[in-house]
Amino acid sequence: MSPSALLADVVPFSWVDGPGNRFAVFLQGCNLDCLACHNPHTMPRRTPRARSVTVDELLDQVRPLAPYLSGVTVSGGEATLQAGFVAAWFDALRADPATARLTRFVDSNGCADDAVWDLLLPRTEGVMLDLKALDPGIHKELTGSDNLQVLQSLERLVEESKLAEVRLLVVPGRNDSDDLLRRTGEYLALHAPGVPVKVIGFRPHGVRAAARSIPAPTDEQRSGYGAAIASAVGPQLVTVV
Repeated sequence: MSPSALLADVVPFSWVDGPGNRFAVFLQGCNLDCLACHNPHTMPRRTPRARSVTVDELLDQVRPLAPYLSGVTVSGGEATLQAGFVAAWFDALRADPATARLTRFVDSNGCADDAVWDLLLPRTEGVMLDLKALDPGIHKELTGSDNLQVLQSLERLVEESKLAEVRLLVVPGRNDSDDLLRRTGEYLALHAPGVPVKVIGFRPHGVRAAARSIPAPTDEQRSGYGAAIASAVGPQLVTVV
C-alpha cells in the first residue's frame, strides 16, 4: 500500500519555495506555535481542511508537470513531522524515469532530531532552514520553543553539505534589533559560511489574528535588515524580500 500523509495544500508551480520552478507540497501540522506564521491553517495536526494523500497520488500529479519543473519542495506546517512519507515520496520520484531528474528539497523549521535527518538527508539535495531568532529567549517568545534543536540541525546540515538556504523572518519589535541581526550574521558567517540567506520582512496578510496588529517593515527597514546580515556573511549571499 502506498504510504500516505495529511496534506494541507499543493502549489503546482512555485518560484518562492526553492530554486527554479517547483512543485510545492504543504503538509499539515507543525511542532512550533509561531506568532508570525504565514500559513496558520497548516499549524494544527488535524483540521477539516486537510486531506489524506498517498505517495502514488502525488507522483501522478507531478509526472505530467515534470518537463516544466526544476524540482519539488516539501514544506508545511513542518515537513519533518511526516518524515517517513517524505522519504517514501522522494524515493518514488527518484525511481520514476519521468521525475528522476527533479531536485528534492525540504523546507523546515529545524525542530527535528538526528533520526529524522538520518532518514531524509540521503534523499534530498537540500534543506531550506527557518531560523526565527538566534536568541533562545526571543525564539521562545516567537515560537513557544527554544532554538537549541534548530541550531543543532543547522550545524548538522552544514556538516553534510545539505543546507541550501537559511531563511530569516524579521518581525518588527520582536527580532529586528540591530544587535540581534548583527549577532545572527556573525553566527551564520562562522557556522554556515557560503550558505545563502533570505531575509524576509514580516507581512501581516494571511497571519493569525494575534499578529495582525504588527506593522510590516518599510522598504528602508527591510534594506537595513539585509545590510546587517550582509555585513557579516557578504552581500552576495543575501536576498531581501
